[in-house]
Amino acid sequence: MKPSIGIIGLGYVGLPLALALAEKHTVLGYDTNKERVASLQRGVDNTQEIPTEEIQAVSIQFFDQPQALKQCSIYIVTVPTPLKEDNLPDFSYLESASTVIAQLLKKGDIVVYESTVYPGATEEICLPLLEAFSLKVDIDFSLGYSPERINVGDPHNTFKTIPKIVSASNKDALDTLYILYQSVLSAEVYKAPSIKVAEAAKVIENTQRDVNIAFVNELAMMFNAMGLDTNEVLAAASTKWNFLPFCPGLVGGHCIGIDPYYLAHQSQALGYTPELLLSARKINEALPRFIVKDILIKLETHQIDKTKAKVLLLGATFKENTADIRNSKAITLAQELQEEGLHLTLFDPYLIKNNPLTTSLALTSSLSKTEKFDVIILAVGHDQFATIDPLKSLTDKGFGYDIKAYFDAHPRIYRL
Repeated sequence: MKPSIGIIGLGYVGLPLALALAEKHTVLGYDTNKERVASLQRGVDNTQEIPTEEIQAVSIQFFDQPQALKQCSIYIVTVPTPLKEDNLPDFSYLESASTVIAQLLKKGDIVVYESTVYPGATEEICLPLLEAFSLKVDIDFSLGYSPERINVGDPHNTFKTIPKIVSASNKDALDTLYILYQSVLSAEVYKAPSIKVAEAAKVIENTQRDVNIAFVNELAMMFNAMGLDTNEVLAAASTKWNFLPFCPGLVGGHCIGIDPYYLAHQSQALGYTPELLLSARKINEALPRFIVKDILIKLETHQIDKTKAKVLLLGATFKENTADIRNSKAITLAQELQEEGLHLTLFDPYLIKNNPLTTSLALTSSLSKTEKFDVIILAVGHDQFATIDPLKSLTDKGFGYDIKAYFDAHPRIYRL
């Protein structure tokens, strides 16, 4: 008899996982967000990531009450692991989910975590909560960790096609999880030797990208002072076989801009300060301010009055082709431009207009073909922006600022 699987957390990670597993297994989905659950019960993903036909193609039940998961024998936790204001890990969602599961646990059950954490967190933070009601790991139930690798907004790399790591507190649970994930994946499943190794592997994946992007962002700042086009330099350097193709840009979202802080937190707690990692974070966090300062300098160069300048910002989400604005540095950039007194208009075809994080921004639902702007900033490379010709929407003195090297090179369009 196949196990019933309970997915705790139905966001960008949990929903694709639930739908994939439901193709071959009995799956129940639980989320504390009643509006989210009600929407999914109607077959609608209100984050605009999963089409309705994909949700309706499988048999799956969604609940906002945890007791509905009582029949499950495998629990998979896919809740967020954000940061607090001081950049310290926020484990409140994981702790809440663990407490809920502890009250449902039965002998023989397996609890799997997919949320990104620092090495050791699953066993140090989650496990004691699971054992709070007398059941003990590897005696009564098993513990597993299989880090998520969902790439939001990427239609080519999906849950089924991305290799999966699994780990567990004992061999039998590890074999069970291997078979479970492999049953719905076209990619390979890799058995990590321990939960800590799997946790570490996940957190360094995004930390590696953060460090590499920080390097090219610093190059962009240096080359800006030298009068060089960073993207032209990178294109030339990329002709060498072992040059890594990273590009400058804003680093936000709920992975690359957050996960390194989890690793740094644990490292510092154990007595080692990761200088390179924290320097990379500092560089990437400083980029929006650098861009604002650069734009102000260019306004003066073009003899455009800052107090009267009309600025159009293209893109507000944290990356291209998604509606996700969590930890979006494009929004940080927009807010800093407004604080400088610039008249800002924001256009993003993916943005949910009533999102409370953006209510202070001047959003527009469409672009006028006749309206002119003194500055047009490309912050996010949405595919839908391909039809825009920024030169046609600039005033006579106006200029473009292309953060993503999205548009063709032109003397009136500056690149980061």
